[in-house]
Amino acid sequence: MTIEVLAANQPATFYRGAGRIAGFRGVPALPDRPEDWVGSVTTRFGADSAGLSTLPDGRVLAEAIAADPRWWLGPERTDPGVLVKLLDAGQRLPLHVHPDRRFATTHLASPYGKAEAWVIVSARPGAYVHLGFARDVPADELASWVTGQRIGPMLDATNRVPVSAGDAIFCPAGLPHAIGDGILLVEVQEPTDFSVLLEYQSFGLSDGHLGLGYDLALRCVDRGGWTPERLDRLRGGQRLLPEAADEFFDARRLRGGDRLERGFSVLVVVAGAGRLTGESDDLPLRRGDTLLVPYAAGPLLVDGRIELIRLAAAAGKL
Repeated sequence: MTIEVLAANQPATFYRGAGRIAGFRGVPALPDRPEDWVGSVTTRFGADSAGLSTLPDGRVLAEAIAADPRWWLGPERTDPGVLVKLLDAGQRLPLHVHPDRRFATTHLASPYGKAEAWVIVSARPGAYVHLGFARDVPADELASWVTGQRIGPMLDATNRVPVSAGDAIFCPAGLPHAIGDGILLVEVQEPTDFSVLLEYQSFGLSDGHLGLGYDLALRCVDRGGWTPERLDRLRGGQRLLPEAADEFFDARRLRGGDRLERGFSVLVVVAGAGRLTGESDDLPLRRGDTLLVPYAAGPLLVDGRIELIRLAAAAGKL
């Protein structure tokens, strides 16, 4: 067998979950750990190991990949290039923004920023996300909101975008956003934990500027107004994610009868049950399973009444 079936990996964070990961995965409920970092070689910002995935045999995934990168990643990559999470929003998350690659390279010593995308697994009636400002916001107005933690005017300036199960939305780096309560989603992102928190005080935090100071950190924010028409272009349609996401991710929805080409990827089973078979693998699958597929697994076949999401970095090296 080459495919790894992963246990839940839930580092502590500052917001609350509502037990949706437990219900989805069949694991103990940890309301103070509302994220499951799947196949992660990324740590929490400023942490040594929190966030790193461990394989069933006890090896740290990052160390296993470093020891044999070709077996895991193939000849075209030097790192996985992607981070996948399950996220259970038991409360509205704070309004925040992620830097793009240019800002991260210049100020955070990283080739990766944090573009991300969400595939909604379940959502309460009336669920929504805040996504982008609805009007142009001057730099001094944004700075005054953040400095004074004036959350009402800041949220009022954003777009509230309704979401329901099955929706998929790309969130470009720089775009202010906040996931509303009552949502369980699969998130795919660049492999960093860079978040500039525009809202922090009400979550018991003293700041959220990545150690840069807000004068610099707020330069990564897209302060432009996003119309409904622009926002519509961030939604998936016939394909899971819009073309704008192709620079960062390869994300696909698969069902029984579909084939997976050879390559490193993370799989999340979102519905049903079935099997995944290949030259060296034959695994039963059910809703809530998370799997790590190495390059060495070769091509695979999905069988059964099942739906899963395949997530990988964009083709080629960064």
